Amino acid sequence: MARPEVVLNFLQFDDLGLLFVMGGAAVVTGITFAIATKTLDRAPLTGREYLRRTKSFDRNVVVGGVVFGAGWGISGICPGAAYASFGIGNWPILWAVAGMFIGAYAQGRLRSRIADSSAGPATAD
Repeated sequence: MARPEVVLNFLQFDDLGLLFVMGGAAVVTGITFAIATKTLDRAPLTGREYLRRTKSFDRNVVVGGVVFGAGWGISGICPGAAYASFGIGNWPILWAVAGMFIGAYAQGRLRSRIADSSAGPATAD
């Protein structure tokens, strides 16, 4: 997953090996969450209540998924694997990582502007 050419081959259905990697990770994570939420009363590291966090399915989830998928398809690498690819000397991936940071910053600025404009003008007491 740390080599963009492998990811691009997967996305073009030429090499489905990553399907086993992602599928195996999803199975292990699903089993862990199913067991941990039933057997543990506190999170192991933080000590907080151990519950699944659910998020409503809204426009932001869809837009975020589309942007994430487009970035993954264009760069050929997902964010987690982009950092791992530094370890194998893939320095051109710095462009993709820079794009991730710029996109995250732009999204934060946009959401704060939208929140500020929807709050309306402040009134004096």
